[in-house]
Amino acid sequence: MLARFGMGTAASLLLALTMTGCGNEPQPAASDKGADKAAESAAKHDGWWCVEHGIPEGICAQCSPKVAAEFKAKKDWCKEHERPESQCFICHPELEATFAAQYEAKYGKKPPKPEGE
Repeated sequence: MLARFGMGTAASLLLALTMTGCGNEPQPAASDKGADKAAESAAKHDGWWCVEHGIPEGICAQCSPKVAAEFKAKKDWCKEHERPESQCFICHPELEATFAAQYEAKYGKKPPKPEGE
């Protein structure tokens, strides 16, 4: 009976040690970090404003292939920067102020700077 008790205790200790480990959390692999970044980015696309590109989400052709197709069909497309010409802050920096004014009118404050540039 003592031998059985000793084996059960040893097995319980081994199980407890393997479950708790040494307290160091494993570091995520590089591919996990990319997935986390993608998830973060996706989470930002649920509101009115696209923080990544600095325009209203509903017309963000960089986030929506459907919206991009609509702009391409209207011949409003900057081939060099892969976005609508009417949203290309690289070719037309003044457009950023136009979209920022829309944000300010809605929220009463300046928009966050676009993250994607």
